[in-house]
Amino acid sequence: QVQLVESGGGLVQAGGSLRLSCAASGRTLSNYHMGWFRQAPGKEREFVAHISWSDSSTSYADSVKGRFTISRDNAKNTVYLQMNSLKPEDTAVYYCAAYTHGNRRYPEAYPYWGQGTQVTVSS
Repeated sequence: QVQLVESGGGLVQAGGSLRLSCAASGRTLSNYHMGWFRQAPGKEREFVAHISWSDSSTSYADSVKGRFTISRDNAKNTVYLQMNSLKPEDTAVYYCAAYTHGNRRYPEAYPYWGQGTQVTVSS
């Protein structure tokens, strides 16, 4: 069992930056692929970014590519999401999640989730 706790959300002006952290306990994250998802009010949860456990290869949603960077520190059992050039449409609750196999872009592949952290971008 993996427990995940996100932090780092908050209120920021458009064009600003935030760094989200996802700390794991229970098991080492080095055996899991990790993803970040977000959910805005009235919308479905959507894929944001993914990082593999094996070679730390990454993938991103088109809407955040070039602005967001996912990274991991297996020694600290932590995954990060650096968010730059934030836009009002990035406003959502951001969740980190862990999985071992499946389609990285679908929430259904991820059995372990954090509680989420709110990100609000003002215009």
